[in-house]
Amino acid sequence: MCQPMDSAPSTSIPIAEIGLRQQAKERLYVICQAGGWGFLFVLGVVVALLFSKSEDHNDPVSVVAMQAVATAIGLLLTHFARPVVTRWGWKQLGWRPLVPRVLASSAVMSFLWGLLNYGIIYGVMRTPWTAKFSLWLLFPLSWIQGTTLFVGWMCIYFFYHLFDRFNRSEIERLWLATSVKEAELRALKSQINPHFIFNSLNSLRGLIDENPDRARQAVTQLANLLRYSLQSGQLETVPFEDELRTVNDYLALEQVRHEERLRVRLDVEPGVLNLSIPPMLLQTLVENAVKYGIAPRREGGEIAITARCESGQLRLQVTNPGTLAAGGGSTGVGLRNAAERLQLLFGDQARLDLRENPPGCVTAGVVIPLETGPGMGTRALSSPRGTDTLGRQARRTDQKTVLPA
Repeated sequence: MCQPMDSAPSTSIPIAEIGLRQQAKERLYVICQAGGWGFLFVLGVVVALLFSKSEDHNDPVSVVAMQAVATAIGLLLTHFARPVVTRWGWKQLGWRPLVPRVLASSAVMSFLWGLLNYGIIYGVMRTPWTAKFSLWLLFPLSWIQGTTLFVGWMCIYFFYHLFDRFNRSEIERLWLATSVKEAELRALKSQINPHFIFNSLNSLRGLIDENPDRARQAVTQLANLLRYSLQSGQLETVPFEDELRTVNDYLALEQVRHEERLRVRLDVEPGVLNLSIPPMLLQTLVENAVKYGIAPRREGGEIAITARCESGQLRLQVTNPGTLAAGGGSTGVGLRNAAERLQLLFGDQARLDLRENPPGCVTAGVVIPLETGPGMGTRALSSPRGTDTLGRQARRTDQKTVLPA
């Protein structure tokens, strides 16, 4: 009997990562930094030349040099403030804790700006002091002015990231909606295609005279399966109990066709029945197990479905006989789509992988976090619709559970 093991090396299903968005953000940052500080440089030079008095002896070269120093220092201070803001996690903060941090950091940067500016211009460059007021009076005024400037820079920076975060969430929502629709269409295609209907009806035809009660039950199971496919496409998540019930109906229909070649073992903790998973997730794994693990083998085999809560995670496993190389005819689209939906719904902590474990068996494993982390939002996995309908079937047991033929 094939027993799933967690320690085996896995073949993870790749999820496409697009770097164009990050590159565009970096280009926009460089343009905004150069444009903003360049504008302040030009403005400072124009104001200094137009409004300076003749007795100040401010020649154009000195004015340009001083403005260039001030601009360069301000640009470097704001540039190196970015990794500090990211490292300290300020982008994920709400406005209440963010406001005092912005004010304090702006005051510190303004103090450094004034200190370095006056030190380089009047200390290193030896520029003569021509102002009417003393340094001790002008420095606090410059500090206040610089704090206002850096507060404005910080506000623009955080407003952009707020907009970017909202835009990214909208993109993910649209991707998720598209992914769910595609999964619904694939599910309908795999469940309502003529081959599946033909096999089911052909099996039902043989049961009508031989076992009328079982034939009526099969018709009900087929109707439940098709109804679930239509209804679940409108939902982001469904109770695991509903998904398991649909999988039971699907396997019962397949067992009418495969008879003793298809054996099923359930190892499901009762506590997972009221948790939520993406619709058609378990169904997709079981369909692949039947198609590539049972149908090609003359002797058939056993499909093991395991569901447990471990270390704050919901762990699902579907094991079938076979090898990964034997499934070369599969496009992997369904599993890849399921993995992308998991990441969109639950973040990077969720994953779907395939592994050969133990030899001669293929295990599809799914991990879903029960509590999301920072930056992933809040998503409750508990569902109020959980009942005890499948309580008798979904017990942890090492005995085989064979669906009625």
